[in-house]
Amino acid sequence: MQAHPHQREDHGHDHAHGHDHDHVHGHAHGHHHHGGGDFNRAFAIGTALNLGFVAVEAFYGWKVDSLALLADAAHNLSDVAGLVLAWAGAWAGRIRPDARHTYGWQRASILAAFANAVLLLVAMGGLGLEAVQRLAQPQPMHGWTVIWVAAAGIVVNTATALLFLRGQDDLNVRGAFLHMAADALVSLGVVVAGGLYLWQGWDWIDPVMSLIVAVVIVWGTLGLLRESTHLLFDGVPRQVDAQAVRAYLRALPGVTQVHDLHIWAMSTTQVALSARLVAPSGHPGDAVLREASEMLRDQHRIEHATLQFSQTPIGPSCEPPRP
Repeated sequence: MQAHPHQREDHGHDHAHGHDHDHVHGHAHGHHHHGGGDFNRAFAIGTALNLGFVAVEAFYGWKVDSLALLADAAHNLSDVAGLVLAWAGAWAGRIRPDARHTYGWQRASILAAFANAVLLLVAMGGLGLEAVQRLAQPQPMHGWTVIWVAAAGIVVNTATALLFLRGQDDLNVRGAFLHMAADALVSLGVVVAGGLYLWQGWDWIDPVMSLIVAVVIVWGTLGLLRESTHLLFDGVPRQVDAQAVRAYLRALPGVTQVHDLHIWAMSTTQVALSARLVAPSGHPGDAVLREASEMLRDQHRIEHATLQFSQTPIGPSCEPPRP
């Protein structure tokens, strides 16, 4: 028995067919598009704001001959690339499925989150390398110019990060948020370093502050990298308790065994499940199947479930080893 859970609106269809093992196939298709579509405006505003800031920062860096500002402008350009990457991943996930891509291109959002994590780590590696080089040869700062430009960076990047604050359940949107929040933290570090330089005249404070900020951001980004890599390799999404799902399916009326339970992420917002349920007394009925589909969706956030009922086990099972 196969069932693909619906949205709450009732626009599906059911079919029933009899087979040797009393298989009944019911299909209901509903597609939710979370995250990407809701954040199109946020991505557009964030990209425009950051491109404008890159232009301003590069101009003042050139005007006062500040290598620090020019380097930070290049770093902010990588943030624009990160935003565009996340935007592209969200957009690709909304392309309708076709005969060759039956799930559409939803996994693009996972790829975008992974690429964003890698891009952020590379950017922080570059920042750290530059900081080490400048620590070896400290250079004077253009105090007030650096402070005011960096302060503008705090405003721009914080405002952009806030655009994505409500989308933390979407790993791709979270990647965009982390990118912007990280850059706001970098700019805050520059402001603090500029103030300490004006106060004490410490040439070394800017590279030291840059190293501290880079370490903090790398630590925070590793979680995004781990989670996106986990989803790329069809790991169970963190919001799903696989053991609780197995226990629920095993408790369905008439079910004695759960075989080949697989749970994976189709995108950063949608989860799929497939399982073979052994019911010796026969299929428990469409009402049970419908209730199971709704329960999986509402309690476990699994939008696309495929459940197959049979009176005896079918084929070899690929169960994971018991813990």
